[in-house]
Amino acid sequence: MATKKKNSNISSKQINLETNKEDAADEFLTTNHGVRINDNQNSLKAGDRGPTLLEDFIMREKITHFDHERIPERVVHARGSGAHGVFQLYESMSKWTKAGFLQDPKVETPVFVRFSTVAGSRGSTDLARDVRGFAVKFYTDEGVFDLVGNNMPVFFIQDAMKFPDLVHAVKPEPHNEMPQASAAHDTFWDFISLMPESAHMIMWVMSDRAIPRSYRMMEGFGVHTFRFINEQNRSTFVKFHWKPLLGVHSVLWDEAQIISGRDPDFHRRDLWEAIETGAFPEWELGIQLIPEADEHKFEFDLLDPTKIVPEELVPVRRVGKLTLNRNPDNFFAETEQVAFHVGHIVPGIDFSNDPLLQGRLFSYLDTQLKRLGGPNFHEIPVNRSIAPVHNNQRDAQARQTINTGRVSYEPNSLAGGCPFQASVKNGGFASFQERVDASKVRERSASFHDHFSQATLFFNSQSEAEQRHLINALRFELGKVEVQAIRKRMIGILSKIDAGLASAVAEGLGLPVTKPERPLNQSFGADTNPKSVQPTDASSTIEVSEALSMENTVKDSIKSRKIAVLIADGFNGDQVSVAKETLLKQGAVLKTVAPHLGAVLAADGKALPADFSFFTTASVLFDAVYVPGGSGSVETLAQNADAIEFVNEAYKHCKAICSVGEGSKLLEETRVPTDGSDRTIIIAETYPDANNGFVKAIAQHRNWERG
Repeated sequence: MATKKKNSNISSKQINLETNKEDAADEFLTTNHGVRINDNQNSLKAGDRGPTLLEDFIMREKITHFDHERIPERVVHARGSGAHGVFQLYESMSKWTKAGFLQDPKVETPVFVRFSTVAGSRGSTDLARDVRGFAVKFYTDEGVFDLVGNNMPVFFIQDAMKFPDLVHAVKPEPHNEMPQASAAHDTFWDFISLMPESAHMIMWVMSDRAIPRSYRMMEGFGVHTFRFINEQNRSTFVKFHWKPLLGVHSVLWDEAQIISGRDPDFHRRDLWEAIETGAFPEWELGIQLIPEADEHKFEFDLLDPTKIVPEELVPVRRVGKLTLNRNPDNFFAETEQVAFHVGHIVPGIDFSNDPLLQGRLFSYLDTQLKRLGGPNFHEIPVNRSIAPVHNNQRDAQARQTINTGRVSYEPNSLAGGCPFQASVKNGGFASFQERVDASKVRERSASFHDHFSQATLFFNSQSEAEQRHLINALRFELGKVEVQAIRKRMIGILSKIDAGLASAVAEGLGLPVTKPERPLNQSFGADTNPKSVQPTDASSTIEVSEALSMENTVKDSIKSRKIAVLIADGFNGDQVSVAKETLLKQGAVLKTVAPHLGAVLAADGKALPADFSFFTTASVLFDAVYVPGGSGSVETLAQNADAIEFVNEAYKHCKAICSVGEGSKLLEETRVPTDGSDRTIIIAETYPDANNGFVKAIAQHRNWERG
């Protein structure tokens, strides 16, 4: 009997486990408390272009649950690197904003910047194809201002209601936790193929922008439309940009995959080493200013986060410079514990009614409360305001401030009424008084229904090489999708962007180009929202925007570019010395790579230590290759398979290659053309003869004509 009773208990436990399983097939969507949801696409707003309402219990429940899913790692942007620096204004912005740190060009504002990937975990690679976070914390005299942006100016979705769905779709699939830090799987593309509003963002993510050469060589964007408020309480819409002084550069997808194996910390290491060696990363702050009266003059909605304001319509005005000049002393204490929040603003800056921004205002604070253990995360040193903090908030986990006195409320008389409310004249923050008079609705403004015009603009603005890379990226990603119906739906989406793009991707997938298989509704469910509106077939009056192609970026510097110098015993020491002296003056970094570590003997008997062996490094970790002469060295390298592969791989990845003297004999053993047909392959008798051409080739970053 005892045995039978024991087995009965086991059976009971199994039954209980079964009752905890959920199968959503043929069921209605509900809240966590069983209330059926009528609209899972739109947050509750005051009018279809109005602000999101706090009473939206469905959105708050959904995002709260999402924010608290993982501890302590960030749900998104988990993989990151940070640095300290300063921001300095070029000219006063007082005409448009009263923000204190944007008034006096003589004032330096301390900052902390965190770069990150979005989808991967803390242990994932830096070189994943992904959006990069670009978050800047300004420690101003009026309080903390966080400009929490990305390296892409648009986003996948228009309403914060869809953010948990987006991230759930792109994260590793829940049944097997694969793949890591990659969108190349069914759930992501299933979601995207049913969300046409993502079309523009997909063009950016499949472009070379998603695999930057360095954090120092990528743009940053505030994404949303914000407001500047001046002393006269006049509002001007503003979009924020960060323009890197080194230009915007990327790596090939094949190169990125190899780097991920060789050095998954590639971007983190690059940022750290640049700052340690004094090659301080620099960006200029650019702003696009749109008067209130011009809010509705564009062919797109200014509040739509899936749209840019083309620079041809509103030029970017560069108003200041960001310089990163100090690495963190402790990664966890600073980079990991820094807490950004789009709601951290100062007087003179305010929000717009962008529905994605409105949801972020709730989500970021909620996330930090969970991830950093409670409401006192602002007392962690890296998050601490340099402006004095005085309020009646008390206690809670990890409280550090020791508040004296008996009063912790307001109004009071026992403390003389302190701390006082501040008038606007005394720097008190007051929200811009925008009139809102509308019905409470769950709707999307009709002005948000153009999903394809700017996706087409982006694709048309790319160079031939960039378009080729984008097509190959889509072939790779969709080639990893197992469900054929998802691939077909995506071909339909692409056909709305560009017929040639759809045809090229379809050819790579072995599919015909067909029209979208189903109506592009905002909802896919059987009980679709009757107010759902079809995407419009609008087109952009701007056919090409030069700012959208990296072909038009800055290409006049080799500062901090890494050059591999291939040597073996018997190398020409003078040719190495002259090249090193010349290139170092222009800010380049030279590292010797040899068949072995330790001393390598020049032809004159002098020893030079090898920084790397072919076993400990790879061409993908460098921007260019230099092969000096020296018959003994070249003969050894020409018989070394790793040396041959090093040069071939550099050529495959479109990098500048230079040989001097007998060094050309090594190139003859590789796939590198030596007939002068490639302007970035420099062959000369002496280094001074090669210098100008080599420097120019490196500054071009890559010869994309090769691949």
